[in-house]
Amino acid sequence: MRLDKFLSHMGYGTRKEVKILVKSKVIEVNEAVVKDSSMHVNELKDKVTVYGDEVVYKEFIYLMMNKPPGVISATEDSREQTVIDLLDEDVRHFEPYPVGRLDKDTVGLLLLTNDGALTHRLLSPNKDVPKVYYAKVEGVVDESDITAFSNGVILDDGYHTKPGILKVLKSDSISEIELAITEGKFHQVKRMFEAVGKNVVYLKRLSMGLLELDATLAEGTYRELTEEELTQIQQKNDQA
Repeated sequence: MRLDKFLSHMGYGTRKEVKILVKSKVIEVNEAVVKDSSMHVNELKDKVTVYGDEVVYKEFIYLMMNKPPGVISATEDSREQTVIDLLDEDVRHFEPYPVGRLDKDTVGLLLLTNDGALTHRLLSPNKDVPKVYYAKVEGVVDESDITAFSNGVILDDGYHTKPGILKVLKSDSISEIELAITEGKFHQVKRMFEAVGKNVVYLKRLSMGLLELDATLAEGTYRELTEEELTQIQQKNDQA
């Protein structure tokens, strides 16, 4: 890979800006000062440093975000704040995007990556990757709803959903539940409850496949996946 392309990918500016760094003699490859930004490097073997700091190459980035309310799951929007707007520049240059979407007022686990193959496996309908949600629901949620969800419900557009596993945590005027579904239709959780005459007033995604929301992540913050988390989510979906 050309050095300027390598450093541009890793967030050190445009190729023109990398050329300026080269002229400043602050870039070294294998401890030799670089004179030509177009030189080729082995991104996996050569030691590249900028201002003495080693640049470790990575092709993909995988971020876990605790999405806050009021932010949309998109890469850009002319009117609304997006989840990409919450990212620092040191990860934004990888051009990650949200895997699937959470509604504007829904919070919780959102995976962002630039790995198209993993995205496809996670979102492919025939993979049946489960997503678990916690919700507060107006109305008493009971056994009849558990049965209805286990058979799939008919949404307002006539679509018959796949079965969902509904767990009632609290049954009251405001019930608390956990719901596992394998689809991601528009407003699906809310529409499933509307199909049984109830209204979701709070919704949070807890997990996606084996990837669980880090309880220490405050809303609006994010971190890179650990190696263990990445391995689990890749293995799970390779086997699906």
